[in-house]
Amino acid sequence: MKSSYSGSNGGDCIECAPATPGHAVPVRDSKRPHGPVLAVPRAAWTDFVGAVRGGELGG
Repeated sequence: MKSSYSGSNGGDCIECAPATPGHAVPVRDSKRPHGPVLAVPRAAWTDFVGAVRGGELGG
């Protein structure tokens, strides 16, 4: 899934692909689709998304 802002703000955007059950969620720079990937453990990704949705990260 690509950020809706990837092509419009010229900033640094990331994209992630759905993880298969039991595997890490791959995250990468949307401007470098063949570049390095950060593999986030599925449980950590779930916690991160929950924190974002719950407003726990500020901003």
